Order: sequence, then structure tokens, then C-alpha cells
Amino acid sequence: MKTRMQELRKQRRISQSELADALDVTRQTIISLEGGKYKASLVLAHKIAQYFDAAIEDIFIFEGEENLW
Repeated sequence: MKTRMQELRKQRRISQSELADALDVTRQTIISLEGGKYKASLVLAHKIAQYFDAAIEDIFIFEGEENLW
């Protein structure tokens, strides 16, 4: 799954560590999310959306290959 997290984080000029601290996760989690190696739980996706003041679907890009069912 692709995300816009890195783009949004850089627009705000915050580091991965700062974002991790704000979301109460590790920097490794942010790296994995930005790299598409980890899918956020619904709770974490909601926290990220709130942090960036955006809708979840504006941050996480579903490309059709995702198994939604």
C-alpha cells in the first residue's frame, strides 16, 4: 500500500522521529509505513489522519490489489 506520509511529513518539515513521537510509535514504524512495507492498523491510520488533518483515504492509497474482504 502506498502512502502520502513522507510527502506530508516533509511539507511540515518534521523528521521521522518527531512524527513517531507524536503518534506514539517507533521511528522504524514510520520508515516501514512510508516505504510500504507495513500496513497501519485502523487505529494508527486514524491517528495519522488526525495528525495531518486529512481523511484516511487522502493519506493511504489503495491500488486495487489490496484484499479488502
